[in-house]
Amino acid sequence: MPYVPVAELKDYVGKELGSSEWLTIDQERINLFAEATGDYQFIHVDPVKAAQTPFGSTIAHGFLSLSLIPKLMEDILILPEGLKMVVNYGLDSVRFIQPVKVNSKVRLKVDLTEVTEKKPGQWLLKATATLEIEGSDKPAYIAEPLSLCFV
Repeated sequence: MPYVPVAELKDYVGKELGSSEWLTIDQERINLFAEATGDYQFIHVDPVKAAQTPFGSTIAHGFLSLSLIPKLMEDILILPEGLKMVVNYGLDSVRFIQPVKVNSKVRLKVDLTEVTEKKPGQWLLKATATLEIEGSDKPAYIAEPLSLCFV
């Protein structure tokens, strides 16, 4: 994670911070997510039935692709120097634009959109996170994750 002095955090607002490495979403990952959440809808876990849908294959759960934000963002998000911890503060918005088909490669593009001092030593960072699908003009989603940093 790139660290900058707290006084410089706002200098990054409105800037693209970068993109993650590509990650392949395979059926094993989808099945493990189904097991963890209890969401076994056939469009996720049954390749034969899913092939008969307009998707033509199984697709990742929307919340699976969304849950990748912390991991994919970890080497991109600008954080304040002296960071003691950072916690997920939620999401301001999420729009799922298209599904992630099995064996697709995805990456996260991150822009910093807002920096707010909540309390002394607590900084709320708002980003725009776009999950891109390799070979597609449209992203899987656009989300606005919030990270609360304690310095």
